[in-house]
Order: sequence, then C-alpha cells, then structure tokens
Amino acid sequence: MTAYRNPVPTADIIIEIDDKIILIERKNPPYGWAIPGGFVDYGESLENAARREALEETSVNVELYEQFYTYSRPDRDPRHHTVTTVFLARAVSGTPKADDDAKSLNLFTADALPDTIAFDHRDILMDYFNYKKTGKRPSP
Repeated sequence: MTAYRNPVPTADIIIEIDDKIILIERKNPPYGWAIPGGFVDYGESLENAARREALEETSVNVELYEQFYTYSRPDRDPRHHTVTTVFLARAVSGTPKADDDAKSLNLFTADALPDTIAFDHRDILMDYFNYKKTGKRPSP
C-alpha cells in the first residue's frame, strides 16, 4: 500500500491596526517573527481557522475583509509542505497581546520590519505592502 503525503493547509492573517500590522515572535521552531496563523483543523473552513488563529495568537478578534493570495511553494515551511491562504483583516476588538505559541507581539510598518522573519513571510509581507501601494496582487 502506498502512503500518500499531501500538503497541509494553513491560514495566515495580516492584521491591520491603523497603518501598522501585527507580527508575532514564535516561541517554537522555526524561530523568528511571523504573520499570525496556523493549521486548519479538520472540519474547519479557512476563514474560521484564520479568525481562530488570530484570536489564539494575538488576543484580537478580527474582521476578515479580503482573501489576499495563496502561497504553495513546497519549501516555504522547513517542517513540511504547507499551503497557506493569506487573509487581510482589521482588528475589531481586544487588546493585542501574545498568547498560545506566540512568545511576543509587536506592531510594524513596511519600513521597520524585524530582521528575522520565519517561513516565506518576508516575501508575503513585501507582496502585501506592494499591493497596498499599487493595488497589484502577486502573479502566479
């Protein structure tokens, strides 16, 4: 019998507060700063996973306002092949505070990102900031 290995779905959320975004510092490997997000649970929609992960990691309830893009490069996560759908969201309630597997949390602008960013999240953030300036989404 052949064992099938399939990519694992995840959802990431770029949470906007005024002209800044929330990034979390990961307490588990791979270390570094990251866009809040995580694995989609069985029976859960991408949208619900995004809302849940945002609340779990940042203590903020969000309003998803746009599905931004899906990233699927097989090496984007060093642990295994993941496919993430990135949502854009606004914080609607709660005070940003690191929780769950977030070691710390901070607000950042495009010109003041941390040096160490996990996964392919620097690329995702560059796509996002470019989109906010130009309205142009990443190309497949």
